[in-house]
Amino acid sequence: MTASVPTRLRERPPQQLLLRSLLAFVLVAPIARLAGANALTVFLCSAIAIVPLAGLMGEATETLAGRLGAGVGGLLNATFGNAAELILALVALSRGYHEVVKASLTGSIIGNTLLVLGVSMVAGGARREKQVFDRAAAAASSTLLLLAAIALVVPAAFHLAAEGAEARGALTAVRESAIEHRLSLLIAAVLFVAYLLGLFFSLRTHRHLYAGSTAPASPSHGPVARAVVTLLAATVLVAWMSELLVGAIAGASHALGFTAIFAGVIVVAVVGNAAEHSTAVRAALRDQMDLSLNIAIGSSIQIALFVAPVLVFASRLMAGRAMDLIFTPFEVLAVIAATVIANLVASDGESNWLEGAMLLAVYLVLGIAFYFLP
Repeated sequence: MTASVPTRLRERPPQQLLLRSLLAFVLVAPIARLAGANALTVFLCSAIAIVPLAGLMGEATETLAGRLGAGVGGLLNATFGNAAELILALVALSRGYHEVVKASLTGSIIGNTLLVLGVSMVAGGARREKQVFDRAAAAASSTLLLLAAIALVVPAAFHLAAEGAEARGALTAVRESAIEHRLSLLIAAVLFVAYLLGLFFSLRTHRHLYAGSTAPASPSHGPVARAVVTLLAATVLVAWMSELLVGAIAGASHALGFTAIFAGVIVVAVVGNAAEHSTAVRAALRDQMDLSLNIAIGSSIQIALFVAPVLVFASRLMAGRAMDLIFTPFEVLAVIAATVIANLVASDGESNWLEGAMLLAVYLVLGIAFYFLP
């Protein structure tokens, strides 16, 4: 009995032990808040706490993926991985941080498409000449991602046209705002329907495209039940840590010299996407690029077609100003750039470490620009 515990510990990889040790910050963060620590301390502690919780969510969904196949597994990972992002956004939205919320959506899309997929391709391709994945499934996912990019361009273009009409006296500011919020609501409804159609395509009519290179294992009620409990518990704790993080984001950004846009696009998005990072990279290391691609691009699709519309709907039930889908021109440019390069990478059904490095290079260029953006 006494020898079994050290044996189990030795079986765990170092990165898993590190994540387990970071769970201590789940207690440290609220203690720091109650003790009156400064905003930067509370922000860092809560951000660190979210990382191992997201890692637990990734491990649990990875267990389910091994029994349900790459398509369903990738969907589950994207869903529960984005649960942290959705919770963060809802808390920020309730406090009126609309621009931070929209920046975090932008950051999630470019982070999953460029950072998560880039790191996965570098890690998986470091010791292989190439990795392969289903070209048809990747093309379908890339098309949905392109739809998301178009949906971001239209409200921004409409806003510029409406501002011109307002300057000519043809439209009042109040009328412009009302039209733009109605436009955002209708576009959100279209995106939500497109997301449901994408689910029907991947899980029903064309699920064979998303089966992956390995067959799912036979179900085992023990691990499955444990994975479900882990997902639920981690989601609740992520909601708690998100409340602490959002409450400290303004003070922390000021202390670090970050703008609200940079904090949303890079910091909040990276923290919220920790689950996708860990699981997608592990899948790529095992040469399961179908699962890795489903997680990375699928998560971006879910952010654009599900999370963004849900936030638009939810904001209309909250006190204060409703959220619209009018992103800044640079945010739109970043999403389009990420979408275009994702389509190029996924077009041939193969990947290598150099393609991953190029994705990371684009992400760094965009990150630097967001840092200096006024």
